[in-house]
Amino acid sequence: MRIMAFDYGTKRVGIAVTDPLQLIATALDTVHAKDVLEYVKAYLEKETVSTFVVGEPRQLDGTESESAQHVRGFIRALRRTFPAVPVDTIDERFTSKMASTSIAQSGITKKKRQDKSLIDRVSAVLILQSYLERRDFQG
Repeated sequence: MRIMAFDYGTKRVGIAVTDPLQLIATALDTVHAKDVLEYVKAYLEKETVSTFVVGEPRQLDGTESESAQHVRGFIRALRRTFPAVPVDTIDERFTSKMASTSIAQSGITKKKRQDKSLIDRVSAVLILQSYLERRDFQG
């Protein structure tokens, strides 16, 4: 069973998944926010997902960011559409910045580095890796 993570934005959603053993997080795709539930539905027809993980946007001081209400709406939609799959959240405060940094250090061209969908996918991977580390640490 895989774990699926989301870096939710009102325009684009970065998606990452684990391998079936839940050890490795891999970028899956970036989809338009309005298409994400259909995308997940199609994915679940082929793969089993045990948990959804959604990055929670927060300000540096830990309070909710302005996009938090959109993320809460997305979480409600996930729970309503896929009631059998539990939804977990994780603080995603620094993931976009970390994603940009790791992409910059990867040596890919500047044009590709500016591809926002790439940043969204890498952010989703970082959210999922953070979740796996937290789970392993607590377990």
